[in-house]
Amino acid sequence: MCELYVKADPILYESRSRSLRIRGVVTTLRLENQFWQILQEIAEVDGMTTNQLITKLYEEIMELRGEVENFASFLRVSCTRYLAQREARPVPLSVVRASAG
Repeated sequence: MCELYVKADPILYESRSRSLRIRGVVTTLRLENQFWQILQEIAEVDGMTTNQLITKLYEEIMELRGEVENFASFLRVSCTRYLAQREARPVPLSVVRASAG
């Protein structure tokens, strides 16, 4: 079982910083590459750029909570919740017709 984790490509858990503008202020977020990839996937599903998604998430959490102590952790948790939700969805089955032959 541990092979699943320990054989992960090291680039996935390497951290990368990105700067973006939120509410008119340039801020830098540092996340592991795997989380940047998941955020990009979520953004694409919602028809947004990654920066647009992050800005929207920030605005919504601020509206709901009024503050965010650790926004990077919030984004990581959001990614894991997205993955859990994605895995929970039933996979549509396709009907394959038998070829006449």
